[in-house]
Amino acid sequence: MLVKWMRCTVVDRPGFARAQRKWAGLLGEPGFRGQGGGWSRARNGVVHLFGFWESRAFYDSFMARSHDRLHASQVGTYKEMQVRLFEYRFDVKTGFRPVFTDADLLRVAHCRVRPDRIEHYTLMQEKVWNPAMAGSPGMLRGVFAQANTEDEFLVLSMWDSTAEYGKYRVERVERLALRAQTGADVTHVAGDVIDLEPSWTV
Repeated sequence: MLVKWMRCTVVDRPGFARAQRKWAGLLGEPGFRGQGGGWSRARNGVVHLFGFWESRAFYDSFMARSHDRLHASQVGTYKEMQVRLFEYRFDVKTGFRPVFTDADLLRVAHCRVRPDRIEHYTLMQEKVWNPAMAGSPGMLRGVFAQANTEDEFLVLSMWDSTAEYGKYRVERVERLALRAQTGADVTHVAGDVIDLEPSWTV
Protein backbone atom coordinates (compact mmCIF):
# COMPACT_ATOMS: atom_id res chain seq x y z
CA MET A 1 0.00 0.00 0.00
CA LEU A 2 1.23 3.48 -0.92
CA VAL A 3 0.86 6.34 1.58
CA LYS A 4 0.85 9.91 0.24
CA TRP A 5 1.48 12.73 2.72
CA MET A 6 0.65 16.27 1.59
CA ARG A 7 1.38 19.37 3.65
CA CYS A 8 0.69 22.96 2.65
CA THR A 9 -0.05 26.43 4.01
CA VAL A 10 -3.55 27.65 3.16
CA VAL A 11 -4.00 31.27 2.03
CA ASP A 12 -7.74 31.10 1.19
CA ARG A 13 -9.49 28.98 3.81
CA PRO A 14 -13.06 29.02 2.38
CA GLY A 15 -11.77 28.37 -1.15
CA PHE A 16 -9.48 25.57 -0.02
CA ALA A 17 -12.24 23.89 1.99
CA ARG A 18 -14.69 24.09 -0.94
CA ALA A 19 -12.14 22.63 -3.34
CA GLN A 20 -11.14 19.93 -0.88
CA ARG A 21 -14.66 18.51 -0.94
CA LYS A 22 -14.35 17.97 -4.70
CA TRP A 23 -11.75 15.27 -4.02
CA ALA A 24 -14.75 13.00 -3.42
CA GLY A 25 -14.13 12.28 -7.11
CA LEU A 26 -11.33 9.98 -5.96
CA LEU A 27 -13.93 7.37 -5.03
CA GLY A 28 -14.20 6.10 -8.58
CA GLU A 29 -10.45 5.74 -9.07
CA PRO A 30 -8.97 2.23 -9.43
CA GLY A 31 -6.75 1.36 -6.49
CA PHE A 32 -7.84 4.29 -4.29
CA ARG A 33 -8.30 3.26 -0.65
CA GLY A 34 -9.07 6.45 1.29
CA GLN A 35 -8.03 10.04 2.07
CA GLY A 36 -8.39 12.36 5.05
CA GLY A 37 -6.72 15.13 6.98
CA GLY A 38 -7.19 18.46 8.68
CA TRP A 39 -5.60 21.47 10.34
CA SER A 40 -2.34 21.51 12.28
CA ARG A 41 -2.72 22.42 15.94
CA ALA A 42 0.76 23.90 16.18
CA ARG A 43 1.09 25.83 12.91
CA ASN A 44 -1.55 28.33 11.89
CA GLY A 45 -2.97 27.71 8.41
CA VAL A 46 -1.06 24.47 7.84
CA VAL A 47 -2.98 21.49 6.47
CA HIS A 48 -1.93 17.83 6.41
CA LEU A 49 -3.63 15.32 4.11
CA PHE A 50 -3.02 11.57 3.80
CA GLY A 51 -4.03 9.49 0.80
CA PHE A 52 -3.83 5.69 0.49
CA TRP A 53 -3.48 3.64 -2.69
CA GLU A 54 -3.23 -0.09 -3.28
CA SER A 55 0.05 0.36 -5.15
CA ARG A 56 2.38 2.86 -6.77
CA ALA A 57 1.15 1.72 -10.20
CA PHE A 58 -2.47 2.68 -9.41
CA TYR A 59 -1.30 6.02 -7.99
CA ASP A 60 0.87 6.82 -11.02
CA SER A 61 -2.04 6.01 -13.33
CA PHE A 62 -4.31 8.41 -11.39
CA MET A 63 -1.68 11.17 -11.50
CA ALA A 64 -1.35 10.79 -15.27
CA ARG A 65 -5.12 10.77 -15.94
CA SER A 66 -7.34 12.47 -13.38
CA HIS A 67 -5.28 14.42 -10.85
CA ASP A 68 -5.10 17.75 -12.67
CA ARG A 69 -8.87 17.88 -13.24
CA LEU A 70 -9.62 17.31 -9.54
CA HIS A 71 -6.89 19.70 -8.45
CA ALA A 72 -7.87 22.60 -10.74
CA SER A 73 -10.28 24.30 -8.33
CA GLN A 74 -7.69 24.28 -5.54
CA VAL A 75 -5.02 26.20 -7.43
CA GLY A 76 -4.30 29.52 -5.71
CA THR A 77 -5.83 28.55 -2.35
CA TYR A 78 -2.54 27.36 -0.82
CA LYS A 79 1.25 27.76 -1.02
CA GLU A 80 4.31 25.67 -0.14
CA MET A 81 2.85 22.27 -1.02
CA GLN A 82 5.13 19.39 0.00
CA VAL A 83 4.31 15.87 -1.13
CA ARG A 84 6.04 12.71 0.09
CA LEU A 85 5.34 9.10 -0.82
CA PHE A 86 5.88 6.12 1.49
CA GLU A 87 5.40 2.37 1.19
CA TYR A 88 3.45 0.61 3.94
CA ARG A 89 5.70 -1.55 6.16
CA PHE A 90 3.40 -2.64 9.00
CA ASP A 91 0.44 -1.72 11.20
CA VAL A 92 0.69 0.25 14.41
CA LYS A 93 -1.76 -1.74 16.52
CA THR A 94 -3.59 -4.26 14.31
CA GLY A 95 -5.96 -4.22 11.38
CA PHE A 96 -5.04 -0.89 9.83
CA ARG A 97 -7.65 0.50 7.46
CA PRO A 98 -7.42 3.94 5.82
CA VAL A 99 -10.69 5.03 7.45
CA PHE A 100 -10.97 8.42 9.19
CA THR A 101 -14.64 8.57 10.19
CA ASP A 102 -14.20 7.41 13.80
CA ALA A 103 -11.09 9.48 14.56
CA ASP A 104 -10.93 12.92 16.18
CA LEU A 105 -7.25 13.66 15.66
CA LEU A 106 -4.18 12.39 13.83
CA ARG A 107 -0.58 12.31 14.98
CA VAL A 108 2.16 12.27 12.36
CA ALA A 109 5.86 11.70 13.00
CA HIS A 110 8.43 12.04 10.22
CA CYS A 111 11.89 10.64 10.93
CA ARG A 112 15.20 10.50 9.12
CA VAL A 113 17.32 7.60 10.31
CA ARG A 114 21.05 6.94 10.15
CA PRO A 115 21.61 4.39 7.34
CA ASP A 116 23.46 1.98 9.62
CA ARG A 117 20.64 2.16 12.19
CA ILE A 118 17.61 1.53 9.93
CA GLU A 119 17.29 -2.11 10.96
CA HIS A 120 17.47 -1.22 14.66
CA TYR A 121 15.03 1.68 14.28
CA THR A 122 12.50 -0.55 12.50
CA LEU A 123 12.86 -3.26 15.13
CA MET A 124 12.33 -0.75 17.96
CA GLN A 125 9.22 0.58 16.23
CA GLU A 126 7.87 -2.97 16.18
CA LYS A 127 8.97 -4.08 19.66
CA VAL A 128 8.83 -0.88 21.77
CA TRP A 129 6.72 1.87 20.20
CA ASN A 130 3.96 -0.22 18.64
CA PRO A 131 2.98 -2.14 21.80
CA ALA A 132 2.98 1.10 23.81
CA MET A 133 0.74 2.88 21.32
CA ALA A 134 -1.49 -0.17 20.87
CA GLY A 135 -1.94 -0.28 24.66
CA SER A 136 -3.30 3.27 24.74
CA PRO A 137 -7.11 3.06 24.92
CA GLY A 138 -7.70 6.05 22.65
CA MET A 139 -5.38 4.94 19.83
CA LEU A 140 -7.54 3.46 17.09
CA ARG A 141 -4.97 2.34 14.52
CA GLY A 142 -1.90 3.49 12.69
CA VAL A 143 0.62 2.79 9.97
CA PHE A 144 4.42 2.65 9.78
CA ALA A 145 5.75 3.42 6.30
CA GLN A 146 9.13 3.90 4.59
CA ALA A 147 10.15 6.18 1.70
CA ASN A 148 12.08 4.80 -1.24
CA THR A 149 15.13 6.77 -0.03
CA GLU A 150 15.07 4.09 2.72
CA ASP A 151 16.28 6.43 5.51
CA GLU A 152 12.96 8.31 5.78
CA PHE A 153 9.95 7.03 7.73
CA LEU A 154 6.39 8.06 8.50
CA VAL A 155 4.37 7.02 11.53
CA LEU A 156 0.70 8.00 11.33
CA SER A 157 -1.68 7.25 14.20
CA MET A 158 -5.41 7.90 14.56
CA TRP A 159 -6.90 8.80 17.98
CA ASP A 160 -10.46 9.00 19.20
CA SER A 161 -9.93 11.99 21.51
CA THR A 162 -7.49 14.68 22.53
CA ALA A 163 -7.66 13.55 26.16
CA GLU A 164 -6.54 10.00 25.35
CA TYR A 165 -3.71 11.21 23.14
CA GLY A 166 -2.59 13.58 25.90
CA LYS A 167 -2.36 10.73 28.42
CA TYR A 168 -0.15 8.69 26.13
CA ARG A 169 2.14 11.60 25.34
CA VAL A 170 2.72 12.82 28.88
CA GLU A 171 3.18 9.48 30.58
CA ARG A 172 5.25 7.52 28.16
CA VAL A 173 7.12 9.17 25.31
CA GLU A 174 10.32 10.12 27.14
CA ARG A 175 10.68 6.71 28.79
CA LEU A 176 10.00 4.89 25.53
CA ALA A 177 12.54 6.99 23.61
CA LEU A 178 15.25 6.00 26.09
CA ARG A 179 14.34 2.34 25.89
CA ALA A 180 14.28 2.37 22.07
CA GLN A 181 17.58 4.33 21.84
CA THR A 182 15.81 6.71 19.49
CA GLY A 183 18.54 9.33 19.87
CA ALA A 184 21.11 6.93 18.41
CA ASP A 185 18.92 6.00 15.45
CA VAL A 186 17.37 9.26 14.31
CA THR A 187 19.07 12.31 12.74
CA HIS A 188 15.89 14.35 12.39
CA VAL A 189 12.36 14.05 13.73
CA ALA A 190 9.38 16.33 13.11
CA GLY A 191 5.80 15.82 14.10
CA ASP A 192 2.40 17.40 14.28
CA VAL A 193 -1.03 16.87 15.78
CA ILE A 194 -3.90 17.36 13.36
CA ASP A 195 -7.55 18.14 14.06
CA LEU A 196 -9.45 16.03 11.57
CA GLU A 197 -11.78 17.87 9.20
CA PRO A 198 -14.63 15.38 8.57
CA SER A 199 -15.83 17.05 5.34
CA TRP A 200 -12.45 16.30 3.72
CA THR A 201 -12.65 12.57 4.29
CA VAL A 202 -13.03 10.50 1.14
